[in-house]
Formats: sequence, C-alpha cells, structure tokens
Amino acid sequence: MKEVYPEFADQVRFYAVGTDPTESLDGLERYREEQGYPWPIALPDPNMLSSFRVLTQSTKIAIDDRGAIVYRDGYGRGDPDTWREVFARLAESAGR
Repeated sequence: MKEVYPEFADQVRFYAVGTDPTESLDGLERYREEQGYPWPIALPDPNMLSSFRVLTQSTKIAIDDRGAIVYRDGYGRGDPDTWREVFARLAESAGR
C-alpha cells in the first residue's frame, strides 16, 4: 500500500485508524513517521469497530464516497496490485 498510495493521494482520502486503546495519537504519529507512511492517521469513533464489524487485527476497509464498503480484507492481505485496483475504483466512483 505504501508504494501505491502516492499515485492516488490527490484522488482518494485514506486514513490509517489506530484502534488500540493504549495508543495515543502522538504515538501513532511517531510510528507513522518511523515507517515512512505517507498517509494521515486518526483515532476511531468509539463505535467504529462494531459498526464496521472489525473482528481481526489489521482489518482493511475501503469505503466509497456514497458510504458503501468496496473492499474488505484482513491481516497481511492486499498486495500492491490489489490496492492499485481499489484506489482506482474509488477515484473513478468519486469522478476524479
């Protein structure tokens, strides 16, 4: 994802959301910088995990501009070709 995101950074909004209640936004930001992740990070709404039925670590969810989930996968899944396709589909659906 890190390799693909810059191609679409001006076309899709992407956030990494830290869901560990022991992590602070500052800690997540430090980790983001250490890893060289180019996207912004956020903390979740208290109901986010249950609303999106997140049951496993490192769940990846792509939501289009209408609020529909267009991609969902778990830990260790989602190669660069998959993310390129997902981001392209999101950009197209948003008319960008």
